[in-house]
Order: sequence, then C-alpha cells, then structure tokens
Amino acid sequence: MFVDTAKVFISAGKGGDGAVNFRHEIYVEKGGPDGGDGGKGGDVVFVATSGLNTLVDFRYKPELKAKPGGNGTKRDRHGADGEDLLVKVPMGTIVRKKDEIIADLVSDGQKIVIAKGGDGGFGNAHFKSSVRQTPRIAEKGEMGESFEATLELKLLADVGLVGFPNVGKSTFLSVVSNARPEIADYPFTTLSPNLGVADIDNTSLLIADIPGLIEGASEGKGLGDAFLRHVERTAVLLHLIDAYTDDIAGAYQTIRSELSNYKINLDTKPEIIALTKIDGLDDEIVQMQVDAVKKVAGKTPVFAISSVAHKGLNELLRGLRKKVLEARENVELTDEPDEGIETISLGQAKIADAWNVQRVEDDEDGIIIFKVSGEKVEKFARRTDFGNFEGVNRLRDILKKLGITHELHRQGAEGDSVIQIANNKFTFLEQ
Repeated sequence: MFVDTAKVFISAGKGGDGAVNFRHEIYVEKGGPDGGDGGKGGDVVFVATSGLNTLVDFRYKPELKAKPGGNGTKRDRHGADGEDLLVKVPMGTIVRKKDEIIADLVSDGQKIVIAKGGDGGFGNAHFKSSVRQTPRIAEKGEMGESFEATLELKLLADVGLVGFPNVGKSTFLSVVSNARPEIADYPFTTLSPNLGVADIDNTSLLIADIPGLIEGASEGKGLGDAFLRHVERTAVLLHLIDAYTDDIAGAYQTIRSELSNYKINLDTKPEIIALTKIDGLDDEIVQMQVDAVKKVAGKTPVFAISSVAHKGLNELLRGLRKKVLEARENVELTDEPDEGIETISLGQAKIADAWNVQRVEDDEDGIIIFKVSGEKVEKFARRTDFGNFEGVNRLRDILKKLGITHELHRQGAEGDSVIQIANNKFTFLEQ
C-alpha cells in the first residue's frame, strides 16, 4: 500500500544518572568518591533507503523510541550509552517538526539525527576537589528530545508522468518498465503513484506515474493536490495527452496551469510532451495534433506514441534520457557544496550562554518569583537532583559564576526568594 504522509512520535533516549559512591578498601577508613557517570541516551537516526517507496510502516508503528543510557556505578564505571534507533525511510522523505522542516533525506544511505539523546549525568567522582573531599553530588541524566513529527514523502524519480485521467499513463508505464499498475478504461484508475524502471540503451530511467489531474486539482478537486508534491522532485516531466482530445492545446495548458498554481516552477522544470493512442489515427491527423500542441508549447519536444502498438517508445525514452542527464548536470553545477556536520560557531556559543531573569508575580500564591531562562543554565537545571541539597547548592554556585546571582540581587531577590528554572523551583539561598 502506498502511503506518502504519516505522523509519528519521536523520543530519543534519556541519559543515565550519575552515581554517588565512595571507595571501601581495607585499611582505608574513608575512601574517596568513585561514583561513575551516566551513559548518553540513544539518538533517533533516519536513514534514507533506496529500496523503499512508501511510509506505510509508520502507520502501524507511530512511536519511535531510542534506548536510554545506563546509570553510572561504583569504581568510576561509566554507564553504557543507549543504543541509537536507526529508522529506514524512503529517499525523498521530509521530516517536519510543527511547520519547520528539520530533515530532508534525498540520497541513498544518508543519515540524519532527528532527535538527540540526553547527556548522562556526572557521578560524584567528577566533583572531587581540594575543598570538597567527600562530595555527595551526582547529576541526573537529561531527557532526550521528544516531539511529534510529520513525515512527508516526495518521490525522487527521473521522470514524472502528468496528464488528465485516462490518457494512457499507466499503460505507458506498464509497457516500458517492470511496473504493473492497474489499467482500466475509466478515469482515476491510478489512486496512488506507481514507480517503474525503464531500460534504454544500457541505461535506465526511474519513472513515476502520478495520479490523473483535472482542472482545479491544485485547489483540491478530483484527487486534489494530494499527489502533486511528487511532481516537485522529478527531474523531467513527461506530459501525456490523448491524441483524440478535441482541444489538445487547451488540455495541455490546463495541466500546466494546475502545476503552476501548485507553485511548481515550470520555467526551470524540463518537460517533454507525448501524444498517446495514435495507433487508430491517420498520420495527417496525428501531425495536425502535434502542430496544435507546438503552437502553445514553444520549443518543448513533442513525440507521438502508441504504448499498445509499441510505436515511438524508444525515441521517446531516448529523448527523456537526454533531458534527465541535462537536468542532473544542472543540479550538480548549481547546488551549494555540502558543509558537512554542523558545528557550534562562536555566535551559537554566545547564544547558548545567554540568559534572562524575569520578576513575575505568581497568580496562585501571590508571591514574587524570579524566572531564569537560557539554554546553558536550563541544561544545568535539568541535570540537578533537587532532592539533594548539595546538588542544589552546586546550581547556586553555577548561577553565581554565570553572573545571574548579581542580576537576581539587583532585581530584589533575597535569601528566601523563589527562583524558577524551567519547572524547577528552589530558594535563592540555602534555608
């Protein structure tokens, strides 16, 4: 079954908690701290796979969850990192988080981390210093990223077949390729895109049969715009028109208009036109129809074919192959070079260090709360065990080092004032 959209809930693994432990050795009354760090949570990684062409599996498995990291243990033993979840998706899959595109998988074997696992918390061995010989502090592991995502598939084909219903797209595909689409003498036989591989002169073309369009399709009429997305990424459009059509030029212009209304840039999208079902027509009538199309199509190549009689197919496939090669070469020349894995720039680092303090009145209790926000300070708060007073004191020290304590004083915070970071509340000073 062909499915080109799906909603999934993605959840990366939680980081493991750090351990609080002290060495116990013979003849050593008070051993030092040796609590190990927690392991990192597993990432959710999408892998583009050429052998897939549907998102149907995600309809039956709507939750994708990576493994959590292991907790640290005694003797400085680091918790095991959580296993990454590798998810195979078809080439051409777009991943959206709300309305933002966070991944676009277009090449076979391409891997993208969709959700990052949480970092493991430090064990108490990490906090030993000359002034803190017996730290009883251990960090909690961070939660992994989790969110609902929308998956959308846009087929990556060399050639996309477009045209009115019942113009012979499925018949053409069945004759020139290994595809076996349903064929019948009524509109909308094709209810989902079909893919086929056509061999020509020791090369091959991947062809996608897009369900028939009608006037108003871009506005949702007929089969609507549900499948127009698949036209976007085909290298070349093959526009099929029934040679028996009375107003053949008008039919061509109607489909072009629908594609344009869907915001497909027809000025840059290569196209070939083929008049179908010519086996029952005189050559003079066929030529008349070809000439009528050429008047409105300009320099676009026009072929006349019969899929049933196998007339003109090799010439058409060679023309398509030439157009596809030209289109692919143009993409390679205009594409920007791959920058590789994103790294944190100086500007991004400054953004991470930024923080804000807001003095607000709590509506429920009527008390003043000082809300602290910022990427870095919130990360420390997520890893703090608020049930451990030493852990909370460490967070207070971090606020001081970041300059936040000074700003809290400036805004009127006192010893028993309530500080809130994300959903965690604690007093300004230890009570």
